[in-house]
Amino acid sequence: MSADLPICVTCGVQYGAQDFDAEVCRICADERQYVGWDGQRWTTLGALRADDHRGVVREETPGVWGIGSEPKIGIGQRALLVPGEGGNVLWDCVPYLDDSTVAEVHRLGGIAAIAVSHPHFYGSMIEWSEAFGGVPVYVHAADRQWVCRDGNVVFWEGDTLRILPGRTLINCGVHFAGGTVLHWADGVDGHGALCSGDIFQVVMDRRWVSFMHSYPNLIPEHPETIRRAVDLVRPFAFETIYGAWWGRVVAQDAKESLTRSAARYYRHIGHTP
Repeated sequence: MSADLPICVTCGVQYGAQDFDAEVCRICADERQYVGWDGQRWTTLGALRADDHRGVVREETPGVWGIGSEPKIGIGQRALLVPGEGGNVLWDCVPYLDDSTVAEVHRLGGIAAIAVSHPHFYGSMIEWSEAFGGVPVYVHAADRQWVCRDGNVVFWEGDTLRILPGRTLINCGVHFAGGTVLHWADGVDGHGALCSGDIFQVVMDRRWVSFMHSYPNLIPEHPETIRRAVDLVRPFAFETIYGAWWGRVVAQDAKESLTRSAARYYRHIGHTP
């Protein structure tokens, strides 16, 4: 593993040596994110291990395993292992991994592909790919400019892409132009599930989701972007939405929840669809 490559302390994204500018993390300098109040700071996998960080692998819901770290790093998201024919998809990514985490994921079937919703969750995605034999990392081509390290990245285009049986990427375009969700056809007893990262943000009242161009800076998303996103997922069956953090799950009636959440958003910004 590349123990010495820089990782931004604020967003948790790992950079390659050739893409690295010590003065600024270009992801944090964008209006959707922010540079830490103490200025730009960097760490490495080696430093995180020395500081007693550890990987956490535990069930998010029965049969669905989440992957994170303790203490949290950067934004603190957790990834998901999404099972199915052809192997697990690692949905979204985290900054941290070590030998014990890799061994535990292998015990759960390993990883056949990685897919990431948007740049804030790139984490150490190339590191994860290489730890599992160089599996492909799917990133929508609209977000190509934000990829910070070379590796086995597959830039896909268009609205949808089936990457493995029962697992389809949908480019919703919320939050980032390449903002993507993953439809899992077999999820939750065959009723379907949507893995949304924070493209559709599962909020504290887990009957609802919301939508933002920037969450930390409270910049709302454009209503037409939301309308297109809701229309794109409409043909897919799903009963559950898995958000980006532990416990952020809409456990039932998720499709209806998404529709009424969009309607509530429109109402509060004075938009008539």
